[in-house]
Amino acid sequence: MADLKYYDVIKRPLLTEKSMNAMAEKKYTFLVHPDATKNQIADAVEKMFEGTKVAKVNTVNYDGKTKRRGNTFGKTAKSKKAYVQLTADSADIELFEGL
Repeated sequence: MADLKYYDVIKRPLLTEKSMNAMAEKKYTFLVHPDATKNQIADAVEKMFEGTKVAKVNTVNYDGKTKRRGNTFGKTAKSKKAYVQLTADSADIELFEGL
């Protein structure tokens, strides 16, 4: 497993209609490093966003898709998605406010 720092764990927030509706329940969705563990993801969210407390983290791994261009085959990069549930007394993530 790679030695990941907290700022390397979270790549970007995932903004879809489903994830926007889940924000009312303090659930946030991020694309994260494929080697990141649930504990690393929880620590990264708490360190990057002041006043947040993570209740639980669910993750989904995606394999790369096979793509073809002419006779050449290749694969896209694998990815990982994290669903982060904050506690009831936790502060909201300001990144998502006003959307």
